[in-house]
Amino acid sequence: MRLSPFAGSVALLALSLPSFAQIPAPPAPAYTSDPKFQAAMADAKDLEKHRQYLFAIDGYKKANKIANGACPTCLQKVYELQTGIGSFKDALATATQLGSIVTSPNDKSTAESERGAAILALGGEKPKPAQLDAAHEAFVSALATNPKNNSARYHDACVLARMGKNDEASKEFSACVEAAAATDPMRTRARHFAENPALSLSKMAPAFEVTALDGTKFNLDNMQGHVVLIDFWATWCGPCNEELPHVKKIAKEFAAQPLTIISISWDKDEAKWKDFINQHEMTWLQYRDADHKLSERFGVNAIPHYFTIDSDGILTAEMLGSGSDVEGKIRKLLKRAQDSKPAAAPAVAQTGN
Repeated sequence: MRLSPFAGSVALLALSLPSFAQIPAPPAPAYTSDPKFQAAMADAKDLEKHRQYLFAIDGYKKANKIANGACPTCLQKVYELQTGIGSFKDALATATQLGSIVTSPNDKSTAESERGAAILALGGEKPKPAQLDAAHEAFVSALATNPKNNSARYHDACVLARMGKNDEASKEFSACVEAAAATDPMRTRARHFAENPALSLSKMAPAFEVTALDGTKFNLDNMQGHVVLIDFWATWCGPCNEELPHVKKIAKEFAAQPLTIISISWDKDEAKWKDFINQHEMTWLQYRDADHKLSERFGVNAIPHYFTIDSDGILTAEMLGSGSDVEGKIRKLLKRAQDSKPAAAPAVAQTGN
C-alpha cells in the first residue's frame, strides 16, 4: 500500500505550529499500563514501520478499543495513515471522533483543522461549494479555539483561494508567513501564495528543505524560476545504475540552463554512497534519505523514481522505473520557462547634444 503525498490539487501541507510554554504533563491514562494495550500499540507500530498500512490502521483501532475509545494517540495515528493512503472519508470520521474525546483547546483546534483538511481532500480536484464551505467553517472553528494554529490558517487560505476570494486568501497567507518560524520550509511557499493565491490551486510537491552533501541548503520553494528534477535512487539499485548515464547527460547538456537536479538516495552506508558519487562524477546536488522520511512524504516506495517541477514550482510529472523520458520532459519545461520570460526591453540609442 502506497502513501499518497497529494490530496487533490490543494496541497495538504501544514506549517509548523509555534512552540508553547512547557506545562506539567497530566497523569498517564490507566489504559496505557494495560499489557494488552501496550501489545496492540507495539504491533501497530511495527506494521506501520513495515508499511503494512491497512493492518497498522486496524492495529491502532484495536488499541483504541482496548482503551474504551479514549486514546487520542491511537486515533491520531489512524487519521494520519488514512489520509496517507487516500481514505479521506474514513479520515473525516476519525477526525470527528478525535475531536469528541480531546479536551485541551490546542488538541481540539488540531482535530478540527484535520477535519477540515479531510473535507477538502474528499472533494478532490474539484470540491463542491458545499465542501468548501464546510472546510472553511472547520478551519475558522480551529482558529477560534487556537489562534496560533498556523496549519489551520494555511489550509483556510487555500480554501479561500479556491472560493475565488483572492484578497482574503492573500491576507491569510501573509499572516501564515508572519507566524511561521524562519526555518519552516512552508514559509516560502506561503509567501509565494500570498503574492499569487491562484498558484495554491496547482498540484505542488511537498515542501522540504535539506542540506546536500556539498553543504548546499536546498529548499524546493526557493527554486522559483528554475526547473527542478528530483531523482530517488540508491547505489545498490540495478535500474538506477542503468538510468545514471541519462541523468548525467541531462546534467551536462542543460548545465547552462535554469535546471536544478537533486538526487535523493536510499543508501544506509554513507561511505559507500560518497565513494559511488565521487567515482561516477555525480556533480549535481546529492542527499541521503537513509530513514526514508522524505521519500514517504513523496509517496515513493520504489526506485528509480523521478519528479519534475516547473519554473513556477508546480509538479508536472511523476515517473517510475527505468526507460522514462525524463530528458524530453525537462527539455519541454525549460523551453516553457524560457518562453514565459518577459522580452528584454530594446536598447535605447544614445544621442549626443
